[in-house]
Amino acid sequence: MIEKLEFLLALARERHFGRAAEACGVTQPTLSAAIKQLEEGFGVLLVNRGSRFQDFTAEGERVLEWSRRIVGDTRAMRQEVNALRHGLTGRLRIAAIPPALTTVAALTAPYRAKYPDVEFTVLSRNSTEVLTLLENLKIDAGLTYLDNEPLGRVNTVPLYKESYRLLTAADAPLGERTQVTWAELSRVPLCLPTPDMQNRRIIDGLLKRRNGELRPTLESDSMILLFAHVRTGQWASIMSTKISEMLAPAGAIRAIPIVEPASVHTVGLVVPSREPMTPLNVALVTEARRIAASLETAQLDA
Repeated sequence: MIEKLEFLLALARERHFGRAAEACGVTQPTLSAAIKQLEEGFGVLLVNRGSRFQDFTAEGERVLEWSRRIVGDTRAMRQEVNALRHGLTGRLRIAAIPPALTTVAALTAPYRAKYPDVEFTVLSRNSTEVLTLLENLKIDAGLTYLDNEPLGRVNTVPLYKESYRLLTAADAPLGERTQVTWAELSRVPLCLPTPDMQNRRIIDGLLKRRNGELRPTLESDSMILLFAHVRTGQWASIMSTKISEMLAPAGAIRAIPIVEPASVHTVGLVVPSREPMTPLNVALVTEARRIAASLETAQLDA
């Protein structure tokens, strides 16, 4: 039964019978037959089919929801039994929004020091993809914004407050400033993240309130590519303080605080809202809370 539910989850992720079968390491007829057996067992159609996959029926959506719970709980049970026998082992899968990638090492490094037999896979994804991967059991945890768009059924651990800076060449317009306002950014050619990224949607909202519609002349989902264009001196960009501190610590590129308003958003860890949590996630949440507490203490001391 669990294997059949895994097949159903794969179909929900891939929206295609052939790709779902490939993802599960079986033939398409095997996957199709397993889903047909589920339908016969429940006595209802779960999937609307034509010559190809169309969508799930209303009953299929409910079975899919239960499948996520059952498969997730089964994986957690197996992981917990294995941890009791062998200690904490396995692979922890994390997806993080690009602005939070610099924070991942603050979690993985101390985690690995405590649990050296755990391995990691870290993906860079936008906020929507992080939540979709989490819902479909493709990752164990994510790092994303906590306070800007709906998150769904997840548990959260706030880690830090994100603010924004203008990255620009020192000899470019505004490059000599110690701070700039959002209204002043209409004076510089901007290269920004693509609209599918939540930090771009945040930036767009702040720019629109101060400048009306303001279109960047270059877009990319790669922070490295954006920074490379800033280095040419022909573009400026808007990035989080953490990313800007890593990319432009000193020298010809300036990272200038943006004020009026000094916008901040909370970035944190998200894990499935499931009890009990998997042992891997229990350890990760514990580490995240420790880091959050130390950061809060440092801010109070400052």
